[in-house]
Amino acid sequence: MKHTIENEFLKIEIIEKGAELNSIWQKKHQMEYLWSGDPSFWAKKSPVLFPIVGTLKNNEYFFEDKSYSLGRHGFAREKLFTVTKQSGERLEFTLEADSDTLVKYPFHFQFQVIYQLRYDDLDVKYVVTNAGDKEMFFSVGAHPAFRLPLANGTKYEDYYLLFETDEDTGRWPISAEGLIESSPVPVLRNPRRLEVSKELFQEDALVFKQLRSQKIELASGNTGRGIEMRFPGFPYLGIWAAKNADFICIEPWCGIADSVDADQQLINKEGINRLQPGESFTRTWTARFF
Repeated sequence: MKHTIENEFLKIEIIEKGAELNSIWQKKHQMEYLWSGDPSFWAKKSPVLFPIVGTLKNNEYFFEDKSYSLGRHGFAREKLFTVTKQSGERLEFTLEADSDTLVKYPFHFQFQVIYQLRYDDLDVKYVVTNAGDKEMFFSVGAHPAFRLPLANGTKYEDYYLLFETDEDTGRWPISAEGLIESSPVPVLRNPRRLEVSKELFQEDALVFKQLRSQKIELASGNTGRGIEMRFPGFPYLGIWAAKNADFICIEPWCGIADSVDADQQLINKEGINRLQPGESFTRTWTARFF
């Protein structure tokens, strides 16, 4: 089922499966900003990643001497969320642990995804609550895919990504098994600007750790149309597109795929977050569409 929120600037559509964005319509420019979900390239549009981000080594982790299996990016994107609150400009979805999730992930949780419009901004808030009686370990992240090119008369290569500040970090390559390699490689020739091309993603996503920037802009010198994303408190960032597809994903993460040398122990996993019983964890990313 689809649900809609809107104001004078934006109209946003979200589906219950995965609490996933289905449309971002900018009213002033009469323009759709979200990827179409063409299954010949990638059928998703904006999956929510929980309780892991990326791939586990052998799709397996260990906790309290037991083995558990989880597929890439976890199970939330395939689960039906419940709409728990709705108003004209705000929509709240909730997912709770059940018999299916407990087989794969032995924690009682409440996971809320909250969409809120503020003028021409869309806030997307994740609230993870430990609803059990033991310490909980998790990751959470975003995976929105934006249509590219945005404006008629422009092409994919006309666009670039502009970081908030100078960056000297490299990208962390991804192995054939979807794991993070042991050392980064250079990717930014300009310390703030990354030119976009389809060749950029021929070897999977660009993965960044501990960026100085908490904001990135997708823009072009050939059009005034673009997107600004702000992601304070997200220590990892992925940038990805399926091979030769007309979209780009800008993905703030609180978590990351296993490294090639990971010991597969959940408590040792890089980027893992911890919650004591009754505690909650909140992160919000914001997109502005212009």
